[in-house]
Amino acid sequence: MIPLSLTEIASVVGGTVEGDGTVTVTAPAVLDGRRAEPGGLFVAFAGERVDGHDYAAQAGRAGAVAVLGSRRTPLPTVVVEDARAALQALAVHVVARLRDRLTVVGLTGSQGKTSTKDLLAAVLSRAAPTIATIGSLNNELGVPLTMLRADAATRYLVLEMGARHVGDIAELTGLVAPDVAVVLGVGQAHLGEFGSRAAIARAKGELVRGLAPGGTAVLNADDPRVVAMRSLTEGPVVTFGHAVHADVRVLGLTLDGLARPSFTLRTSDASVPVALPHVGAHQALNASAAAAAGLAAGVPLDVAAAALPTAALSRWRMEPHDLAGGVTLLDDSYNANPESTRAALDALAAIDGRRRVAVLGEMLELGAASVAEHRAVGEYAASRADVVAVVGEAAQPIADGAGERAVTLADNATAVAWLRGRLGAGDVVLVKASRGARLDEVAAALARGTGG
Repeated sequence: MIPLSLTEIASVVGGTVEGDGTVTVTAPAVLDGRRAEPGGLFVAFAGERVDGHDYAAQAGRAGAVAVLGSRRTPLPTVVVEDARAALQALAVHVVARLRDRLTVVGLTGSQGKTSTKDLLAAVLSRAAPTIATIGSLNNELGVPLTMLRADAATRYLVLEMGARHVGDIAELTGLVAPDVAVVLGVGQAHLGEFGSRAAIARAKGELVRGLAPGGTAVLNADDPRVVAMRSLTEGPVVTFGHAVHADVRVLGLTLDGLARPSFTLRTSDASVPVALPHVGAHQALNASAAAAAGLAAGVPLDVAAAALPTAALSRWRMEPHDLAGGVTLLDDSYNANPESTRAALDALAAIDGRRRVAVLGEMLELGAASVAEHRAVGEYAASRADVVAVVGEAAQPIADGAGERAVTLADNATAVAWLRGRLGAGDVVLVKASRGARLDEVAAALARGTGG
């Protein structure tokens, strides 16, 4: 973050200073006081169950020098009526101060956002200092927090943008108009919230509509709904994917025994080989998106190709672990929808092993299609795994679809006990569900070798 005194911050956000206004914030803003850095700003929200202001002292012990909130705290505080609006206004101010030397990349899609963001951050970092979204902090609070991490040295700002309703991404592009807008796909994630795929497409298209003048849209050539977003901009368009007409095309895709992809990325004037250490054929599409966005931001294809294998993916995204006894665990427990679950199952099927076990839980927010989609995923899982372990009553339609290959397990503790009693050398285990199912607890228990 660029250095700002509390008096300056109060002027930007329309607040008043309680305490020493000369205190200067020099480190990023945080919502969790435990994660504050020396010189940082703690943003306090008064919620229904927890009042962040009560944790100001904790933030101070971690290094925060000030608070942005709605009432006075033990630390010097900028007091405002609306902490969310103030956080966003501060982020807009900081990025505006840096805008003449900053390229902003916005990225959205129904699946693959976070992994692609991680790949893109690696690509852009090869060219110049880059700030990117941490994990999946991609909402009305996460985006401004990422914006506030930019400083005078930053040249690329990568913002993952999520949505649960039409208008959410438009709100985010209202904070900062991207120079490059990447749309990965229109799937069924949050279908229950949106109501239809057409509505999801409208929501994702808001990123393209929100481009800065002359900005470039980077679109998935394999998804007709995304390609159609070409009509939403008068600026340049770069496409990526497996399709023959893609500007950055994936060719010659193969997987090794651990389902790690090797392929060629080809443009009209260049061709480069890529071998990723990440699990799953779907990572080749993500890599082509990152390379295409890199081209739009001025990073040559050969530089992107060299950077892609160095990317560290965020946790719980097809994260491999070698367990005791020769068992391989694929922890993909961060989230799930029908498309991402099928991609994970494909990766499971491609890994060399004695037996493949898919541990699956509920996929949330699918609306009226939920039962049918869970059953269809179960049918697909039966074609990719030897055992389909279904966790939780809400996921029962998966078991119905998987038929005789299914095992139903009441809860996470039951799943851990069942798995630990049956896994053996050469087995490969995939753990996948929506975040609300908390199957990360199952993966964590297996990884640390405990029974719960």
